[in-house]
Amino acid sequence: MEMKAPQVRLEPWSAADLGLLHASNAPELMTHLGGPETGEQVLARHLRYVTLSADRTGKGRMFRIVLLPDGDAVGNTGFWESTWQGQDVYETGWSVLGAFQGRGLAVTATKAVVERARAERKHRWLMAYPSVDNGASNAVCRKVGFEQVGEADFEYPVGHTMRCNEWRLDLEAEPEAQPEAQPEAQPEAQPRAE
Repeated sequence: MEMKAPQVRLEPWSAADLGLLHASNAPELMTHLGGPETGEQVLARHLRYVTLSADRTGKGRMFRIVLLPDGDAVGNTGFWESTWQGQDVYETGWSVLGAFQGRGLAVTATKAVVERARAERKHRWLMAYPSVDNGASNAVCRKVGFEQVGEADFEYPVGHTMRCNEWRLDLEAEPEAQPEAQPEAQPEAQPRAE
């Protein structure tokens, strides 16, 4: 019996999503990222996500991952501009709340992010940098179709060096059909984050 991929919808990150980011800051979810952030660091990241989500210049986008049909917000994902080996690229990352892990949600959401980044037609490569010790995130990269091109040391967060796998996906390659990701919901009017 073939398992059907879970259905998710990506919705633009909004000012109302701070609680979801706090939930994603749990110690077990931050193990491979240097540990939980302070409240100020979470708020600063949230404000960056809100700003990036509202951007329409191709710098990237951030999303909450919504599980269908229930509508539960189960994590976050997105893409943003970065540099890899002197080239302008997009970088991606994701987080799925512990209670929802193991269902393929990160794979489904990352496939949807690939299509959003591809639609920008701005950069050839989409990069991901999971810790070499993060088996689950490295598996997401493989399942989505990224190619591992090396390893590198990254300082994240500031003061913490971690060894990461470098994964890249060619956004100019012919896209595969991604039927399990639903169209992006229309954003609701949100209060402006300052």
